[in-house]
Amino acid sequence: MPTDADIVFDSAIIEWRGPAPFFFAPVPEAHVGAIRHAAMTTSYGWGVVPVVARVGTSEFATSLFPREGRYLLPIKRAVQTAEAIGLGDRIRVRMRVGRPDRR
Repeated sequence: MPTDADIVFDSAIIEWRGPAPFFFAPVPEAHVGAIRHAAMTTSYGWGVVPVVARVGTSEFATSLFPREGRYLLPIKRAVQTAEAIGLGDRIRVRMRVGRPDRR
């Protein structure tokens, strides 16, 4: 998945009682401008931004949730299990804005 448009960051997993899966990786503020720019052509509306993300060896499609001027990356239960990660763990995320490639 690596490309020049990848956004790479480290984040601690937090819990937020919003939509399932409840565990999220906050995207650092330094990347918000790039995400907003890329989202101009890919957003579903309502501020939700589709992304393809990689944590460890797990790659998954999801959507960033806007929250207090920043974004939260949902960490799917399957990723939590496969990567043995949970609340408070620091993870490295590599993601790109957009939908999965159609091949």
